[in-house]
Amino acid sequence: MIKKIKTILALPFEDFFSGLESCLTRLSPFYIAALIISFLVSWWIYVPLHELGHALGCILGGGTVSKLEISPMYGALFLKEIFPFVSVGSEYAGQLTGFDTKGSDLIYLLTDFFPFLLTIFVGVPLLRSAAGSKPLWAAIKLGLGLPIAFAPFISFSGDYYEMGSIIISRIAGFISPAFEISRWRSDDLFKLADELFFKGTTYGFIDIVGVASSFLLGIILIYVTYMLGVLWSRIILGSGNKPSQ
Repeated sequence: MIKKIKTILALPFEDFFSGLESCLTRLSPFYIAALIISFLVSWWIYVPLHELGHALGCILGGGTVSKLEISPMYGALFLKEIFPFVSVGSEYAGQLTGFDTKGSDLIYLLTDFFPFLLTIFVGVPLLRSAAGSKPLWAAIKLGLGLPIAFAPFISFSGDYYEMGSIIISRIAGFISPAFEISRWRSDDLFKLADELFFKGTTYGFIDIVGVASSFLLGIILIYVTYMLGVLWSRIILGSGNKPSQ
């Protein structure tokens, strides 16, 4: 059991290094440049798609969206012409700041999770298919796949913490109906910790347990997402496409 857990924990990084090994079978500045350019292009396209995914998830779930902030460098001015709820400028690369889940945690979870369908159906297959490819193709696939496949890991303190906190706080609400459901919920763990433990009125050990449990559950959900991507990869690429499988 412990060995299986270690294998799962290491798998995303093994996938990355397997792809990198295929890319660098011949150490060439051309392949390295292809990797970097592919990565930057993928990142620039993925960021606004990710944020629009949050909005789409909310709408599909039955909620409403009134404001989606996107940084100008990610095409906010162009997107604003298509999506009226897009606002130019954000404290982050992008953030859904105006949305209504109608009080439904299911809509809230769908809003958070929907962009990561790209991780499952696009990012992980691209990343894993890099291994065994010719160097140029490996570089392109690796560069394109990295930002999308590893998006859940980048979002450990954002969307995935928030998903964990939605579930944990709802459980706490069932145990104690007087519990403030929104207390542990945030899409910025570090900002929440600062407000909760250094600036606000803390419940001490209860808050520590709540935030830590939300964080741990978020990490579990990250790996669940990645493993769903692995399963999808095996369906479309074949179970024998990688030695590490």
